[in-house]
Amino acid sequence: MPTLESTLDIRSDQFADNHAAMGRLLGVMEDLQAEAAEGGGEEATQRLAARGKMPIRERIANALDPDTPFLEISPLAAWRTSYNVGSGFVVGIGVIRGVECVILGHDPSVRAGAFNPFNTKKLMRGLEIARENRLPYVQFVESAGADLRGESGEDPEAAIRREEEHFGETGRLFYEITELSKLRIPTVSLVFGASTAGGAYQPGMSDYNILIKNQSRVFLGGPPLVKMATGEDADPEALGGADMHCTVSGLGDYLAEDEMDGIRLLRDVMSHLNWRKQGPGPSLAPDDPLEDSAALLGLVSEDLRTPFDMREVISRVMDGSRFEEFKPLYGPTLVCGWASVHGFPVGVLGNNGALFSEAAEKAAQFIQLCNQIDVPLVFLHNITGFIVGTDYEQGGITKNGSKMINAVANSTVPHISIIVGASYGAGNYGMSGRSFGTRFTFLWPTAKIAVMGPKQMAGVMSIVGRGAAQRRGLEFDEEADAERAAVAEHWAEERSKGLYATSRVADDGMIDPRDTRDVIGMCLSACHNGPVKGTKEFGTWRM
Repeated sequence: MPTLESTLDIRSDQFADNHAAMGRLLGVMEDLQAEAAEGGGEEATQRLAARGKMPIRERIANALDPDTPFLEISPLAAWRTSYNVGSGFVVGIGVIRGVECVILGHDPSVRAGAFNPFNTKKLMRGLEIARENRLPYVQFVESAGADLRGESGEDPEAAIRREEEHFGETGRLFYEITELSKLRIPTVSLVFGASTAGGAYQPGMSDYNILIKNQSRVFLGGPPLVKMATGEDADPEALGGADMHCTVSGLGDYLAEDEMDGIRLLRDVMSHLNWRKQGPGPSLAPDDPLEDSAALLGLVSEDLRTPFDMREVISRVMDGSRFEEFKPLYGPTLVCGWASVHGFPVGVLGNNGALFSEAAEKAAQFIQLCNQIDVPLVFLHNITGFIVGTDYEQGGITKNGSKMINAVANSTVPHISIIVGASYGAGNYGMSGRSFGTRFTFLWPTAKIAVMGPKQMAGVMSIVGRGAAQRRGLEFDEEADAERAAVAEHWAEERSKGLYATSRVADDGMIDPRDTRDVIGMCLSACHNGPVKGTKEFGTWRM
């Protein structure tokens, strides 16, 4: 297979400027990750430690196999909201006794591990990852149930939203956990503390339950609710203690002496699952890229209008920098070809400009070919969208763009998307955005995601407003329009930033560009827990 050779000038002023800008963005990301890792803060953590409780990340670290990575999902959820950065839950993929699994952990230092709109999205995303990739599901449960305070304090609409979430996403988790069991995907709960109301159903719906003596408590209604509902003064241990559930109710399967003993029992349970992957293992040489991944930090400008060659990314991510390009002379604004990541064969699609008809047709054919040979697809986004204009419409851009979207929508091999730069409008769909059932989507700090670019959005609004005034015979206020356009552009710019998107759980997380190869490798390994099968069945597209 041919080897890509880099033409990137790492001594140029442009590279230096890009590198400095990426350093600033990474600094912000790392500060927020550190804030998320602090949970509810030092005081809350010390209070838990005084009761013999470990922080959630320490619990997870002790459960994982030594020297194995943990791929965290949406670590920056809830940034710039009234909730803690990270949202009070930790969700990710790790390895326990050789078994790749999805791990969900309530952080009891953050509002007693209660459910809120952001961590509920993370929880549901974790369940989706477990289902789609056939990964066992492990829960570290310690939850006070739903957060009754709501995000907006005394805002009466907060209660309405809370009710909608309760009967929507929060309630759905009971179904999802049960469905995993039906699909023969094991579910295991290790209960570290009080698990109340909705939190009680997490172990209630699990295949295996491990409870900790004098620490775990599981009940649909805690003593205050029991008092209000029935008048009974219930003893917490008799109502839902670990001993009671392991000896009387039968909810508990294993009784641990303390947290480390509970983790030991969890590892024992994982060891007897007899878990086997259904997809093929790595089949190609997993040697490191010839090109240095550190140069990825200086590749992309903060001003995404500055072009770069996506082959420079490919050469620093794929095994041995090897890449067999498909149709290199046709549709050059989309790079397609075959490569491998950590030994897993992949088909790669990367943007080198807007999608023209030729590029869209090439993509549709390439996606079909990868499905015929059961090869997963990696999409590298830097796309402003499909090309627009009279000549392009007459040339069939809508028709041919639809072929590409049709191929993406009907493809059944795993898709992994890395948003490197822009991902605007229908270009996001064509490049297998989150709404297209993509198995995993990660962002670089330079990423921007929107319906269209901020300047274009503000300009379109001005044109529409000017046309409306003309139809009504009114004088158009240019000064007021300029002010509106400036405000619209500012907010569109802010909300298009990758940090905003990732904080709203619109993707699986923001990553350091240098980690791209390993993140893709972990995702591919997770995908191969299930069968990797392409399809020859595609929807009808216009010829």
